[in-house]
Amino acid sequence: MARLIWGVAEDVTCDAFLGGRLQILQPRHGYRAGVDPVLLAASIAARAGQSVLELGCGVGTAALCLGRRVPGLALTGVEVQTEYADLARRNAAANDLPLEVITADLRALPAGLRQRRFDHVIMNPPYFDRDSGTAASDPGRDTALGGDTPLADWLDIGARRLAPKGYLTLIQRIERLPEVLSALQGRLGSVVVLPIAGRTARAPGLFILRARQEGRAPFCLLPALETHIGIAHDGDKDSYTPLVGAILRSGADLPMGR
Repeated sequence: MARLIWGVAEDVTCDAFLGGRLQILQPRHGYRAGVDPVLLAASIAARAGQSVLELGCGVGTAALCLGRRVPGLALTGVEVQTEYADLARRNAAANDLPLEVITADLRALPAGLRQRRFDHVIMNPPYFDRDSGTAASDPGRDTALGGDTPLADWLDIGARRLAPKGYLTLIQRIERLPEVLSALQGRLGSVVVLPIAGRTARAPGLFILRARQEGRAPFCLLPALETHIGIAHDGDKDSYTPLVGAILRSGADLPMGR
């Protein structure tokens, strides 16, 4: 007989996030959330009573990490893959967090959602351009890492869902920063970029970007966030920096400057 986890067959795992404050079901062999959505959630300066939309929410990791850190948010997620959306609903219920999950292609959002505006729109778009890469063998992983929606469309759709003075925040690979900045030109302002480097003296591999509807502040490039201590891996032990360790284990905030 197949072993069950929260009533789900064993092709999924139940993984602890935020030091065990959050339990997340994920496909065993598909796309699996790691550190990136936790860092994204930590960077959102939301407060109780605000609304948050996550585009491409997967199994809900980023939205639920944010909901655990900031109680009283109205959380909504959009996910095109039915299996992942179903897991996101299960995860929200099991963790007693209010995440509304809508199964839809972000390019064809339901009419009701197109009439809504949010204080925050967050996203972890596919890191790779499908036109220039090779598809992953697992369909779910392929959609999460590549997909067929251009990055510019993600940003356009996200910007359209922002309330006045609302914030759009995303995490993405560093080589796609020029593409992101170009897509946001003339749309959003007060852009803040936080590069993320694996270790000291290494070039950043990722960045978190925050931009504001009607923002007028000048562009801000923050010092890189280093995720690990030292210049190289030193044995089989935890080497996260104190800040990143606090984010991953305790749900600490990730400051984004102004």
